Amino acid sequence: MPRKKIALIGAGMIGGTLAHLAALKRLGDVVLFDVIEGLPQGKALDLLEAGPIEGYDCKITGTNRYDEIAGADVAIVTAGVARKPGMSRDDLLGINAKVVTDVANHLKSHAPAAFVIVVTNPLDAMVTLMKRVTGFPKQRVVGQAGVLDSSRYRCFVALELGVSVESVSAMVLGGHGDDMVPVRSYCQVGGVPVEKLIPADRLEAIEKRTRNAGGEVVALLKTGSAYYSPAAAAIQMAEAYLFDKKQILPCAALLEGEYGVRGVYAGVPVQIGAGGVERIVEIELTEKERKEFGASVDHVKELVSAMDKVLGKN
Repeated sequence: MPRKKIALIGAGMIGGTLAHLAALKRLGDVVLFDVIEGLPQGKALDLLEAGPIEGYDCKITGTNRYDEIAGADVAIVTAGVARKPGMSRDDLLGINAKVVTDVANHLKSHAPAAFVIVVTNPLDAMVTLMKRVTGFPKQRVVGQAGVLDSSRYRCFVALELGVSVESVSAMVLGGHGDDMVPVRSYCQVGGVPVEKLIPADRLEAIEKRTRNAGGEVVALLKTGSAYYSPAAAAIQMAEAYLFDKKQILPCAALLEGEYGVRGVYAGVPVQIGAGGVERIVEIELTEKERKEFGASVDHVKELVSAMDKVLGKN
């Protein structure tokens, strides 16, 4: 069988890590695109030279030309400006909206059948914009948010209890921002509800840290934002699609009545397989979680409205 083709739009820290993970996991041939001359070519060459050591034979191409992504099966979009200390994800709205509009137009022209995973922040607005500009079916445009946020929640719970991260199951839903919703009622450790293992005040602190986890990394790095964990999260989504895993993952998907929401991208559990976002899984939330989810969705709506003003739609 011919290898699948994975287009990585943006060759920054996340893009380079995506390329490395895609090669290590033998997902297919990789095209690393960026507007900065030499950057994608240099990273691609470096990764190719690691191939004999790691044992991967995939083709890795660095380019400044969109025509080289032609026919991509998966496109992961990280292009745009990263957060700096003191910035929220929302602060990136104006700059990154223009970047994503340009990317979307090129994907529409060169990779019209691609499954598109958006990582660029502010995520919920950017994935909305990607869907609008490409006109792709909702099943093929999804945002990477909940997989990352849920991983952070699981990590902090595991650290608190001193257990393996594999023993912790958890989901974070809603928008990918400071009002995201760690769903405590579905968080379990070895099948035991987390509330039976961790006191309420410590759980509150863990959930607060989860909401602020991206900013915590930004403050520590000082010159950029997280890249290992966002890349790992996007690759998990790509794997689910490429290998038809039918995996249930929390992702930013277009809601059309589910959870009482219509016409908005928000983080919810979805099944990803060869059909893309094959279905949205509706779970029962507590009254508190429903209110928090509603508030998070309202913030997404405000963000999209602000984006429309920036782009001159209103």
